Amino acid sequence: MNRRDVYIVDAVRTPVGKYNGSLASVRPDDLAARVLRELLARTPHLDPSRIDDVYVGNANGAGEENRNVARMAALLAGLPVAVPGVTVNRLCASGLEAVIQAARAIALGDASIALAGGVESMTRAPYVLPKSDRPFPAGHTELYSTTLGWRMVNPRMDPRWTVPLGESAELIADKHHITREQQDTFALSSHQKAAAAWKNGLFDAEIAPVAALDRDECVRPEASLAAMATLKPSFRTENGTVTPGNASPLNDGAAALLLVDEEGLKATGREPLARISASGVWATDPHYFGLAPVEAVNRALTKAGRTFGDLTTLELNEAFAAQVLGCVAEWPEFDPSILNPQGGAIALGHPLGASGARLAGTVAHQLARKGSGTGVATLCIGVGQGLALVLER
Repeated sequence: MNRRDVYIVDAVRTPVGKYNGSLASVRPDDLAARVLRELLARTPHLDPSRIDDVYVGNANGAGEENRNVARMAALLAGLPVAVPGVTVNRLCASGLEAVIQAARAIALGDASIALAGGVESMTRAPYVLPKSDRPFPAGHTELYSTTLGWRMVNPRMDPRWTVPLGESAELIADKHHITREQQDTFALSSHQKAAAAWKNGLFDAEIAPVAALDRDECVRPEASLAAMATLKPSFRTENGTVTPGNASPLNDGAAALLLVDEEGLKATGREPLARISASGVWATDPHYFGLAPVEAVNRALTKAGRTFGDLTTLELNEAFAAQVLGCVAEWPEFDPSILNPQGGAIALGHPLGASGARLAGTVAHQLARKGSGTGVATLCIGVGQGLALVLER
């Protein structure tokens, strides 16, 4: 069977809202619907009934997502009721997983046109109360927050694997001898690049304003090393290096892409931003989850027949500065000057299920502006996974 070429026609996202910020009143299904509607509005020649499926990544699903937020968002966006929707979950890479699954369906001929993206409202993530295994228990029970991290952990799980995500970043800093100063310097650069990208209009083509928010809410143009140095470590009281300043914040947001094959491209009446070339996935020890993108990217590049020398841009999600610096340390052939040229999640934010789709869309827009090139979007994933996607133009 010949694999079909898969193209990204457009990519949009909401501005990323800070925790309990401007998007706090917006439900996650409405956030996802917003970006789906925007894709359709930008592609007026496309008959929405031609859309074969809607793929949406979401890391939570315990609240207003109503289990299958893809279907809910498709209906709220006004798509024909005959257009189906499926929600996928690969935690922090759920949005990128949705893009990859949609691309795979198109490449294999199971679809011609698909919408793919991701959504997360960490502000509106609910608390959950486990059910007792016996009726009418007399004792107290525990309420769990679903905003981030481990919950209701299986007691048979190796305790090394279930450390907080920030402690895992500390372990990576230990392994690669990454100092607090190096992490703070990287974080400052993220804010500076993001602020410059906004000033120069580099995000304009991908933004769909929502709830009166028209730009990312966590970018701090005034950030400084002196201010970052005052922040206390979050996970280790002695000799800790990971702080709120060099880690990604909690956020709300959504992103979506329009994917097509050659016939679908004709139906849109538009030129593509980029072509999807290959993907790679990898798993490692859960307590070193932040290093999993290393092999995921290696595998994706091998499948694409490319090397690090061919890359014009690489977007690596900045869960923690230590995690990004650890990955770069394990890619000796990689040129870090092309890393996250418009800033990353430390500045822009990390709405879990949406981030992978945001990265893929940002790479696609970068390639379209350049006119040619090869780019990678990649993320680490809690519990020890990494996912990567190669785009070309």
